[in-house]
Amino acid sequence: MFQATGVAPGVSGFVNITDFKGGKVGFGAEDNGGDLDSFFVKSVEELPYNISVIQISKALPSAIAEAPTPGPSELNITGIMSAHGCIVFADTLLANPEAMGTYEDNLNGGLTVFCPLDDAFEAFLPKYNNLTASGKESFLEFFGVPVYQSLSMLKSNNGLMNTLATDGASKFDFTVQNDGEQVTLKTKINTVKITGTLLDEQPVAIYTIDKVLMPRELFKAAPTPAPAPAPEEAADAPKASKSKSKSKSKSAPTPESDAPADSPDDDPADQTADDNAASS
Repeated sequence: MFQATGVAPGVSGFVNITDFKGGKVGFGAEDNGGDLDSFFVKSVEELPYNISVIQISKALPSAIAEAPTPGPSELNITGIMSAHGCIVFADTLLANPEAMGTYEDNLNGGLTVFCPLDDAFEAFLPKYNNLTASGKESFLEFFGVPVYQSLSMLKSNNGLMNTLATDGASKFDFTVQNDGEQVTLKTKINTVKITGTLLDEQPVAIYTIDKVLMPRELFKAAPTPAPAPAPEEAADAPKASKSKSKSKSKSAPTPESDAPADSPDDDPADQTADDNAASS
């Protein structure tokens, strides 16, 4: 299975199996010169055509397979962050020996890091530069949690979480919440989203976040805008009389309008009536 990992060079991981006379079977690792110095003892389990487990007399040596993997304290966490879109945060952390030392001290016991992506952290640098020296240290430590938290653990362990900056009265905590597969970190100032996983190998996990999470101990929440005052009621305007409104409308004529309309002063009919009255 060492060859199946893709990291075994050459013939490392290959095994020489030789059937000797009298039912004796020898085993030897190819990268150990092929020496047949281990032998078949017995069958432990046989699942035909799929799995066979046997016992051999001694382990097969392989200097390459036994090479130690880097321990947590040897991990270059800033290098991992820099290579995956968090170079500004990583460089800022390296420039602060006190905060960097706190991260390194927690590597072996368990550490989870949330690093803001470059665009977000670079835009935030003016606010960071305005902090005091102790404020900068606490701020950088705020992005680390002194326990290992896999993504599945973050999804199930919703609630308050202490950070490397937590110290007695200085809470420096945030709330973990998830909505389905999306995990968010929240303070009283703002909320950020986990956008990717850079490393998840116990005891260390590193995630990217889309914005800079701001602790309430160092920053003030934006004031809630006061509700706009309700508009004052306008003074009652005089209501138009019904007769005027009706005269402007195109509705059916009122009873008064049933009488014949007055003829113009120079109506010929009126002039004839006046002439007849004068002759009589």
